[in-house]
Amino acid sequence: MSEYRFKTPLTEADMRQLRVGDSVLLDGVVFGVRDANLIRVFDGGVRPPVDWRGAALLHTAPNVRQVAPGKYEPICVGTTTSMRMDRFTEGLLRDYGVRAILGKGGLSAQSGELMAKYGACYLSVTGGAAALETLQIEELEKAYWEDLMPECIWQFRFKGLGPLTVGIDTHGGNLQLEVQRRAEGRAAALLEKLLKS
Repeated sequence: MSEYRFKTPLTEADMRQLRVGDSVLLDGVVFGVRDANLIRVFDGGVRPPVDWRGAALLHTAPNVRQVAPGKYEPICVGTTTSMRMDRFTEGLLRDYGVRAILGKGGLSAQSGELMAKYGACYLSVTGGAAALETLQIEELEKAYWEDLMPECIWQFRFKGLGPLTVGIDTHGGNLQLEVQRRAEGRAAALLEKLLKS
């Protein structure tokens, strides 16, 4: 396993060198997205107010404090489960040129195939790491679509976000599915052993 450090925006070449299990740190702008703003984009047909070409998108609805009109400070920026937003993967990669999706729990096998096709990766955030993640924010630069609070589109500037683990790579690797298959195999072996005893 290798370690990488990238600055956003990301390139297809950046993503195609990664393999499942590699460790990644990110510097630069990372956009926070979640159900409500992705539903507006894809189900409502509203183009996002920012350019996502080469972007890293973090599944989050952060806890923030407003310090001035349109200006916020992060209190706690945690990561939410990604599978709920799995259906948006193709549009994000194909239509908007997103290069990395960050979240917890992985995405489907179909999303893995799409990442191989479009040259993107899924980067897993360690569950429970919200305090560290929040400290890695240099600035919460902008909130778009504040009517969706807290599920706005957030523009964070990070310094060394991570370490993130490559959960899905562009070569067919899918860490979460591999772990699930191993667990199912062990469970089957244990059940067989119990039935024989």
